[in-house]
Amino acid sequence: MLSELHVRDLALVEDVWLEFGPGLTVLTGETGAGKTVLVEALKLLLGERADSAMVRQGAEEALVEGRFVIDGREVLVRRRVSAEGRSRCTVDGEMATVGMLAELLGGQVDLHGQHEHQALLSAARHAAYLDRFIGAEALEALERYRDAYTEVGDAARALQALEDALADRGRREDYLRFQVADIDAAAPRAGEDAELTALLPRLRHGQRLTAAAASAHAAIQGESGVSEGLTAATSALAAAGGLDPALDELADAVGRLDIEAQEVAASLRTYAESVEHDPAALDGTERRLHELGDLMRKYGPALDDVLRTREEAAKEIELLDSGEVGIEQARAAVAQARERLVTAGEAIVVLRDGAEDAFVDGLRGAAADLALPTATFAVARTPLPETAWTADGPERVEFLFASGTGEEPRPLARVASGGEISRVMLALKSVLGAADAVPVLAFDEVDAGIGGATALAVGKRLARLAESHQVLVVTHLPQVAAYADSQVVVSKSEESGRTVTRAGTIGEDEREGEIARMLAGGASEAGLAHARELLTSAASERRAGG
Repeated sequence: MLSELHVRDLALVEDVWLEFGPGLTVLTGETGAGKTVLVEALKLLLGERADSAMVRQGAEEALVEGRFVIDGREVLVRRRVSAEGRSRCTVDGEMATVGMLAELLGGQVDLHGQHEHQALLSAARHAAYLDRFIGAEALEALERYRDAYTEVGDAARALQALEDALADRGRREDYLRFQVADIDAAAPRAGEDAELTALLPRLRHGQRLTAAAASAHAAIQGESGVSEGLTAATSALAAAGGLDPALDELADAVGRLDIEAQEVAASLRTYAESVEHDPAALDGTERRLHELGDLMRKYGPALDDVLRTREEAAKEIELLDSGEVGIEQARAAVAQARERLVTAGEAIVVLRDGAEDAFVDGLRGAAADLALPTATFAVARTPLPETAWTADGPERVEFLFASGTGEEPRPLARVASGGEISRVMLALKSVLGAADAVPVLAFDEVDAGIGGATALAVGKRLARLAESHQVLVVTHLPQVAAYADSQVVVSKSEESGRTVTRAGTIGEDEREGEIARMLAGGASEAGLAHARELLTSAASERRAGG
């Protein structure tokens, strides 16, 4: 729902703030007052192309802001158009693109007028309209069809990937077997390179390492070594043990040093005895590290990557070896999914067959009430080859229209005028009723070229639509305005030598005067009486439900 619209420096609009509620809101005012500017503002929020000529003369930029309620959450959309033609968009304060605006609000607002943004003119939307008319049964059938449609696509892609993999099977398998054999020839172990790298310094510098450890061992445990001195110190302190706690602590510390010295000396002896003095072992370790390095350069960068490459190659060889079986299984999966798709497609066609006449009759009746008494409608449904099926079904659906008796119905986009399109859309929305999922419907010039009883019929249908949608209507007909829940008056005045468009919601006590103006161009007693009569009649019909 659109809850608020702010427009500044757009065409003749200087600064307008409007709040909108649910139900039917009409925008009225003198011809040329600027009602269409507010429609253009809404178009900008929907992602329409911006034109620098829209910026109010003398202003640096035009600003349009809209507050929408989408799935229970408020969303603030803002668009700025500079006098140089640059456009900037934000959604909830975050930068956005025009495409993002269109995606966000495209499913929230249907804007129907004389020109662009008319979903009805797109034949791609017609199947969805027909299915929504049929109701839940068609929508459930369409969901089953789309599940099968997706399944067929997935299965076909899996088959193609397998066929591509097997297309060059011989050469691919040779390469994979070479990889496995190359890695197996070296038989690497996980972590082996780290172990050898840690061992290498001992092999390269064995004599120096052994000599250093042996010398250190002799300095600790040899004659006059550290250990001998610590043992003597321990004995000397023991002779005075228990006489002074402070000296006893020092004796304990000396004793600990003696034990640690002996442990270190033992470790040094073990280390000296463990270091190899084997040139052959050094040569073998260096060659092994070089061999592992070659593998890592080919299949690495790390040894774990080499081992992973070997595992994946072995699995792919197994897949290729069983490739024919896999191909048959993939083909069977495609065939099964296709069978489900065909069944689901046939179900949709049957449902559309049964509903087509009622749909066309409903359109014809609604259009007759909207000053299109001789209009005829048809639904052209063309079966498609299976390769051309879409997510909307196995056939192309397009609405055909003829405005006059005896004319052959043709595609709407080719033959309907702007005013007719708006009324056909109103007829369609009336036929669809609450099934239509778009929450906001905006109509511009839906009442072009009509009046009298037809205008009352348009007002009634708009009021009925407003029971399930938020409906915004630009109108010059008092009969339509009388059915509104809320009325916005757009006016134009001269201020400081410039023309300015103003707009504001009027209260119930002001509506009589505005509708009288629409009826007779002024607030005469007769006009006011007629206005009261219209308002009372419309309110009574709405309370009675139609």
